[in-house]
Amino acid sequence: MGVNVRKRGKYWQYRVELAPVDGVRKYLARSGFATKKECQIEGVKALEKYTYTGVPYKVCDISYADFLDKWVKDYAEINLKYHTIMTYKNVIKNHLKPNLGNYKLVQLNSYILNEFMTKLYVNNSYSKWYMRGILKILKSSFRYACDDLNYIPYNPALKVHVPKYDIPPKDPAHIFTKEEIERILDRFKDSPSIYYSLMTAYFTGLRLGEVYGLTWDNIDFENKTLTVIKNLVKKLQEGTKENNRHSKGGSTCAWYLGTCKTETSYRTIPIGDRLVKGLKELKRIQEINKKQYGDSYIKHYVKEVRNRFTNKPEKKIVSATSELKVAYPECDFIFVKENGYFLGTDQSKYCMKVIHYELGIDCRFHDFRDTHATKLIESGADIKAVSKRLGHSTIQTTYNIYVRVTNKMENDTVKKKKKYTSDLEI
Repeated sequence: MGVNVRKRGKYWQYRVELAPVDGVRKYLARSGFATKKECQIEGVKALEKYTYTGVPYKVCDISYADFLDKWVKDYAEINLKYHTIMTYKNVIKNHLKPNLGNYKLVQLNSYILNEFMTKLYVNNSYSKWYMRGILKILKSSFRYACDDLNYIPYNPALKVHVPKYDIPPKDPAHIFTKEEIERILDRFKDSPSIYYSLMTAYFTGLRLGEVYGLTWDNIDFENKTLTVIKNLVKKLQEGTKENNRHSKGGSTCAWYLGTCKTETSYRTIPIGDRLVKGLKELKRIQEINKKQYGDSYIKHYVKEVRNRFTNKPEKKIVSATSELKVAYPECDFIFVKENGYFLGTDQSKYCMKVIHYELGIDCRFHDFRDTHATKLIESGADIKAVSKRLGHSTIQTTYNIYVRVTNKMENDTVKKKKKYTSDLEI
């Protein structure tokens, strides 16, 4: 069932197929529209009215902009991870409110939403992954309006799609060569914590927050294992505005020990001799620094606070010099500055800029994780074992990497075969 649009003389006509009567097809048709677009819109409305007649829902005149605020407050901030919430807020601010915010919630249909997605792609050339993220917000917000609040009779975003890409989207991952990794590590050899944090990312495939959230009790040197049980998160402090990066009282942000991304992200993995040796060396250096700085050495503690939205307990990181006695549990981070102050995930931004501008390697921190997965798959590792090591929520995520890697390996084999054949013909 759908809407058929055709021109009849000077005007356009839509026709909607109804339920058959006695086996005979029935149609709802209306003519007299000056433009195809107007006809299409009215046809969609007619179809929706026919399809959902008798479905009870609350009459709601709320704008989509105001509804998005409600959805963020009542749903997203309670159910989603902090970084996901901040990403969603930026998309809402930059795209959804300016383009769709003035519509009433009940006015929005699949035709308008598809038109919005198409224009957004045509005018900005966003990546396929970015467009999928926008569509995910649309589907989730309308699902909440329909299923949870009963504000609308159906979810119009279910029939919305990402525009077709004529050119296959570029894989964002940069897979480091062995030579590139050695160049990167050599660049930071005089900064032990940065050096070994990058080494850890490369040899374990840990996520950014997992790397910088590691504490020494997560490392078992005897059994050569590393345990992931937490994630380092940077959040805005209460009472600060999201668009203000600085305030007179200091930074508007605070650091927290958050939960891992998924249940499968909690894991213990084996680590190799090179990383074990490196982490032992880093620990030795830190012990020397502690003696040199004495009571001025920075220690970190975990203070339990309540989330203002969910009222659930959270672990906030507080810092103090060794001379101060703090009643909170100590948190002994692995990757800290010379004076003991932990690096935090912001350190990765500096690293990536150095790698890009000084070494000429265009990459993201996540590429260390992608490289780790790729090397494992290329070496013939079992896909289930790789998935478990990376802490993927489903094996499908790992399989997507596997397909990419195996396709590349196949292409490389073809290229080598062609070269070999060519050499024979010379």
